[in-house]
Amino acid sequence: MNIVSLFESAVRKYPGKAMLRHAGRTYTYAQVDDLARRGATVLARQGVEPADRIAIMCYNTPGFLIAMLAALRLGASVVPVNHKMQAPEVDYVLQHARVKLAVVDGALASVAGSLATTVTLLATDSDLPGHASFDALLGDAPRYDGKPPGEDVLAEILYTSGTTGRPKGCMISHRSACMAAMTTALALSMTRDERTLMAMPLWHSSPLNNWMLGTLYVGGTLVLLREYEPRAFLQAVQDERVTLYFGAPVSYLLPLHQDLDIAKFDLGSMRAWVYGGGPIGADTATKLTASYGSDRFYQVFGMTETGPCGSVLYPEEQIAKAGSIGRVATPGVDLRVVREDGSDALAGQVGEIWLRSDSLMQGYLDDPAASTEAIVDGWYRSGDLARIDADGFLFIVDRLKDMIVTGGENVYSKEVEDALLAHPDVADVAVIGRAHPEWGETVIAVVVPRGGAALDGEALRNFLAPRLAKYKIPREYLIREALPRTPTGKLKKAQLRGMAQ
Repeated sequence: MNIVSLFESAVRKYPGKAMLRHAGRTYTYAQVDDLARRGATVLARQGVEPADRIAIMCYNTPGFLIAMLAALRLGASVVPVNHKMQAPEVDYVLQHARVKLAVVDGALASVAGSLATTVTLLATDSDLPGHASFDALLGDAPRYDGKPPGEDVLAEILYTSGTTGRPKGCMISHRSACMAAMTTALALSMTRDERTLMAMPLWHSSPLNNWMLGTLYVGGTLVLLREYEPRAFLQAVQDERVTLYFGAPVSYLLPLHQDLDIAKFDLGSMRAWVYGGGPIGADTATKLTASYGSDRFYQVFGMTETGPCGSVLYPEEQIAKAGSIGRVATPGVDLRVVREDGSDALAGQVGEIWLRSDSLMQGYLDDPAASTEAIVDGWYRSGDLARIDADGFLFIVDRLKDMIVTGGENVYSKEVEDALLAHPDVADVAVIGRAHPEWGETVIAVVVPRGGAALDGEALRNFLAPRLAKYKIPREYLIREALPRTPTGKLKKAQLRGMAQ
């Protein structure tokens, strides 16, 4: 199976059905198919050939999907680029992936104009000064009717967040992307009646492969929100009669923080509120259930390297097992929690999450050493450490590389961070390890005060004393105005470790 054939199957079944809804406009399956075939001709006229790489740096607009399907039909692969990145970061991706052409939203002209990398640029959604418009070129381009690529052909190069160094390019084949879509559709019982709201950026692996392709796989309708905004998000659910939404936990919380009266919006069409990117606690889960008038919340866990696919925490488990990523893997996925000695962890023990699935990446682009380290006998080593409770549910305790070993004791930084975040004057925090000649490592906390509050190490140590074992309590506290994060909000702990030396 390949992405083009997956899409063509839906076109044959539902040619006149709404495939896309964007800014009040409807695009049927047949119309998108026609535009994508014309788009393939546009790209071919620009010199794009099979195996070339095409970058797409857009907001959530039809141009993203049309350019993607056009490139894939030619046998090229797509490189989704984070539209929040600045020129040097974009340059790295374009150069590392050896991109031949990029389709760029006109609103990103300032970044596009600052690129050092020389690639052909085509504009979408609005004009890009000095460059042709991909959208306009579709008008007089004939339909491309070439044969779809094979299932093992490289379809996507998805870049990781780069929290521990330079971003890596995960190579996803057509078959892997299709299996990610199928796995998601099975796990969430998606049907042809699905109306999926895409408010999270399409360049993220989960919106792209799980929810966009999953919806196309079942013949549903995609509702594109150009960019997430709390009121627009709620309005779209109401006006478009959305049935499924996937977003980061913060996307559910922002309407509450902005004091929007959620009860004034008709959200009765929703059957599945899905979140990922981090678990939520019992208090937050209870608040969301009450605020949204629904107990149909799902949490999904997965990695870019696995498609992404992994596990699900289902609605009936949200309160009782709040903070967990679920008990078992989704259909088509195997999951193990592996201890340092290679044995499977038992209840009460901590181990690394290993995942095996048909949606697994082919490896990291041009990095065979990292690929060999990450994939062992078909199992992807996630780098996430999880504890198994008595009922078999998994709770993330840390990233493996973020674990601190001090005096022979393991300290999981997330546990310490969670404890510090409970302090009313702490707005943000990161816990890291610093090399120590006697203890191996010593625990350091980098703290951002809330609202200019005065914080000192002694007060924080006293606060933690009744909450954590002594060896877990940071020995040093660095006060900062902000913490370095990636464009997707992940902490850059490698940079923090450099600050703490």
